[in-house]
Amino acid sequence: MPDIIHLLPDSVANQIAAGEVIQRPASAVKELLENAIDAGATSIELIIKDAGKTLIQVIDNGSGMSDTDARLCFERHATSKIKDASDLFCIRTMGFRGEALASIAAIAQVELKTRRHDDDLGTLLILEGTDVKSQEICQCAAGTSFAVKNLYFNVPARRNFLKADNIESTHITEEFYRVALINPQIAFSYHHNNKLVIQVSKSTFKQRIINLFGKNFTERLIPVEQETNVVAINGFIGKPEFAKKVRGEQYFFINKRFIKHPYLHHAVENAFQELIPEKSIPSYFIQMEVDPKLIDINIHPTKTEVKFQDEKTIYAILRSVVKQSLGKFSLSPSIDFEVEPSLDLNPPPASYIPKEPAIKIDPYYNPFDHSKAFKPSNESPRERSNKQNWEKLFDIRETNQNVPENTHIIVKNTQHKLIEDNEQASLEQNHNNIFQLKNRYIVSTISSGLLIIDQQRAHERILYESYMAGLNNLHSVSQQQLFPQTITFNPSDADLLNELRNDIFFFGFEINEFGKNSFIINGIPADIEDTNIKEILEGMLESYKKNMIDVKVDKKINLALSLARNMAVKPGKRLTEPEMQSIIDRLFACSLPEISPSNKKILITVTIDELNENFNK
Repeated sequence: MPDIIHLLPDSVANQIAAGEVIQRPASAVKELLENAIDAGATSIELIIKDAGKTLIQVIDNGSGMSDTDARLCFERHATSKIKDASDLFCIRTMGFRGEALASIAAIAQVELKTRRHDDDLGTLLILEGTDVKSQEICQCAAGTSFAVKNLYFNVPARRNFLKADNIESTHITEEFYRVALINPQIAFSYHHNNKLVIQVSKSTFKQRIINLFGKNFTERLIPVEQETNVVAINGFIGKPEFAKKVRGEQYFFINKRFIKHPYLHHAVENAFQELIPEKSIPSYFIQMEVDPKLIDINIHPTKTEVKFQDEKTIYAILRSVVKQSLGKFSLSPSIDFEVEPSLDLNPPPASYIPKEPAIKIDPYYNPFDHSKAFKPSNESPRERSNKQNWEKLFDIRETNQNVPENTHIIVKNTQHKLIEDNEQASLEQNHNNIFQLKNRYIVSTISSGLLIIDQQRAHERILYESYMAGLNNLHSVSQQQLFPQTITFNPSDADLLNELRNDIFFFGFEINEFGKNSFIINGIPADIEDTNIKEILEGMLESYKKNMIDVKVDKKINLALSLARNMAVKPGKRLTEPEMQSIIDRLFACSLPEISPSNKKILITVTIDELNENFNK
């Protein structure tokens, strides 16, 4: 019987490795940027075309390579970072396993130009699918230029699995942010399709955050700093009032390497407990220095996951440091003398005389006199609140007793529940049988018992069907802004919003570009408030990106879903009786009043029989 085990050719082995290391264009960007940093570059330029599918080029002014090194760097497991196994436990560089360049060369056409600073001439190396097409002497700038063309040209099945350009571009921008954030000593620039997206010069860590995420972060950041024999922590967290419902400003760095760590993320969230609304996510940009011998960074091909020797201790220290900073800095602004713009301080004039606080004393107060103890004027705020709540409850019960018996809603036990016309007419005449429960549910009496409606899901269904109808009418009603708002987004969201501007115009948004990553909101849909437009647009973009991956629907349907989800009334919002009645009326006018656009139940009924059964147990 012949032998059946054989060695794979190097070209096939490299393609298999590429599937793990180079999962998408952003993976190649990450590896090339990290190599440039390891080469000691002080200036790095990233050039992208067609979301990395056509071209990924990284140009640096680092140490460069000799002609021999230029050829060897594309061999598997060829590296200058480690020499033996013990070096794996004291790693402080980025790329060290020698897989990235070999993997990239196996699935792309690569052009490498490199020259050492002491050399007069450099080397030009051209590869295609691991095959070296040519290597020759050339004239080039000191440093290295990697040009990766036609990624996955020889693996068409893998290329077909890449997402839309805007999604792949977002991943590339995120990788660029991760590298640029933790290396403020390096100047970076990023071009996409011949357009400058980001350019940052050398700066401090705080100024790098501000340069990447916007000037409004100047007043949002709280410093965190602590040094122990286990871990040294420094960086910044966002003030609680600026926490968002979407992710995107959460960064952990271990020994200058970006990592994802849910356990440490929980430590930060736990420190913010009771300071931010439920399901909000705080911003943080935290660096940690740990002895390399106490962590393992070689547990995942992308090297974004690490294993700590003592996770619980680091968790406790991180949580304590964040809580300490929140208590120390969140109530008063910090002064940063390294900020580039001039400080705008307004001290009081020299003639200003501060007033002493007035103290009122009742000379006739007798703590042993109980005759005035229970007068209304001496009630505590909590006692007054409880009394008012009982009065409100009493009023509700009184009014509910006066509701005519024929005022109710009948929900038919069919697939589509509808309100009968005569029942609806009586409901419109008397709305006192409608009330709100926990500022989340709308409760109404019906002939068989109670109808309970989730106000957010109901409003989502109403808005979604309204938007879809607006698409058929080519335009929704827009209310013009008397004072247009100017809103700034991060570069990836700004690009996506720019791409979607013409589409969301059909939903009532009138948005014009205004400088780099900024937009003027001239008009908004007629049925929303104008107090939180940025939050709505950020949530819409986040939902849109998620739907592109999970739902995979038409662009305009995706936008309708995303807008409805973010513009719907949220739990905790107190509604008036007319608002609740309007939601009920509009919900039962929808084609599918029972199911939300995200396929969740909108309403339930509790029958009298079910109530009797529970009381008779």
